[in-house]
This record gives sequence, C-alpha cells and structure tokens, in this order.
Amino acid sequence: WLLSQLLSAEFGFNEHHQNEVINYMRFARSKRVLRLKTIDSCFEELKDSRLVEETFTVDEVREMLDGLQAVVRGEVEMELINTAHTNVLLLRQLFSQAEKFYLRLQSDISELENRELLEQVAEFEKTDFKSTDKINQESSKPKLAPLNEGGVSELLNKEIARLQEENDKLKGRLRTIESQAMSALDEKTKAERALKDLKKVQGEQQLAAQSQEISSLEDTVAALKEDYERSLSANAASQKDLQENLISAKHELLRVQEQLALAEKELEKKFQQTAAYRNMKEILTKKNEQIKEIRKRLQRYEPNE
Repeated sequence: WLLSQLLSAEFGFNEHHQNEVINYMRFARSKRVLRLKTIDSCFEELKDSRLVEETFTVDEVREMLDGLQAVVRGEVEMELINTAHTNVLLLRQLFSQAEKFYLRLQSDISELENRELLEQVAEFEKTDFKSTDKINQESSKPKLAPLNEGGVSELLNKEIARLQEENDKLKGRLRTIESQAMSALDEKTKAERALKDLKKVQGEQQLAAQSQEISSLEDTVAALKEDYERSLSANAASQKDLQENLISAKHELLRVQEQLALAEKELEKKFQQTAAYRNMKEILTKKNEQIKEIRKRLQRYEPNE
C-alpha cells in the first residue's frame, strides 16, 4: 500500500497501472541482479583459474585484464540489447491494447533522460521495495493484462456521456433551427401574401393605365385617319387641278406652236419678197445653168469619165 501511495504521489498513476509499474521494476531488477551475478562469476572464474601463482609479469596481467574486459563487455552489451528488446516488447503490448480501443499513444523520448524523474525512480527503488515484495506477490502478475472491466466501463461511460452531451447539443441546435425555420416559413407566407396583394393592386393599376393608353391610342389613330383622309381628298383635288392645268398648258402650247408656224411662214414670205432674196435666187439659177452646161461639155469631150 505504501509503495502504491508513493507511486501515486510521484507519477500520478492509478492503482492498476501502479501495480504494472511495480511488476516491471521487479522484472528489471531480477534481470539486473542476474546479470551482475554473471559478471561476478566472470571475476571469480578469473581468480580461480588464473590467479594460482604468486607473481605475474606485466604482459600476463594485461592479457588477463583484456580477457576479462572482453567477457564483461560482452555481458554488458548483451544485457543492454536484451533490455532494449524487452522494452520494445513491452511497448508492443501497450500499443496493441491501446489500438483495441482506437487510441493513439505518444511518447516523449526526451523525458527518458529527465534527471529529476530518474532520481525519483531511483529514490523509489531505494525505499522498502524489498519489504513489499511478499505483499504484492499475490496481486501482481508477470505479464501485462488488458485493461480491467472497470477501466473499460469507465471509458465506455465517458464516451457515452460525451456522445449524450453532443446529442443534447445537436437536439438543442435542431430545435433552434426548427424554430428559425418556422419563423422563416411564417415570414415567407406573409411575404407571399403581401406580394399577391401588391401584384393585385399593380395589376389593377396597370389595367387602368393600359385602358387609358388604349383610349389615347385609339384617339390618336382616329386623328391620324382623319388627317389622312383630309390629305387624301386634298391630294385628289390637287391632282385634278394639276390635270386641268396640264390640259390648259397643252392647249396653250399648241396655240403657241401654231402661232410660231404662222410667224415662220409669214417671215419666209416677207423674206422672199426682199431684193436680196431675189438677187440670191437669180445668182443660184445662173450658177445651176452654168453647172449644167459644164456637165454637157464634159460628157462631150470625156464620155468615159
């Protein structure tokens, strides 16, 4: 009990883990004592087998020490290697048990050289460790065992409590979301109603505006039609006037042309009665007679030409 209390105060272990630490330290101590006995036997064997004479040379002493050094070195190295491998097997058991519960253990290698903790472990080993061997012999086990049922139940209870708490939070959040959704639904319904009313009012206003616009367009179309008919009648009258004016212009043109013809005849008649015209006519008559006489003479002297 004293050893368990000391471990609990120094390292913060629970009772089960305290017993596991004690068992491992007992195992390590037994291996260390066995290895120390092996080293002592190496020295005893050297004494019994080689130290039979009273005097030795320097070379002989050196040879004996070298042999002893090789033997001791081999024993110590074997022990260190075995200790390292043993620790690996211990970690393997711990990690295997942790993985069954989906746990991921972590280690801090720097803490393995923490001088303060090492001194605490050494101080713990110097206490009544030997006096508690018999007391803890019955309750301790040589191998690591899975976590006891109490530990499993505690872990499961913690997980159940965590899940229950999370479930309660989710339920509360769900209720909040439901209330928000209902409020949003009410707001949506009110907005839809307001939108329908607004559309109705806007529809009536738009219908009235459209009716007014249609009436205005009808009046505009009627006015345009009346203007068109007025313009059409005006164009018909103008066309009739143009036709009458064109006929009058044609008649006037014919009359002017007739007057021009009469004027030309009158002018030609007056011109023919002038002395110059008569002289020109006599000259042309004489010339024509001369030309006829010349042609006759040419035909007489040059008939082939």
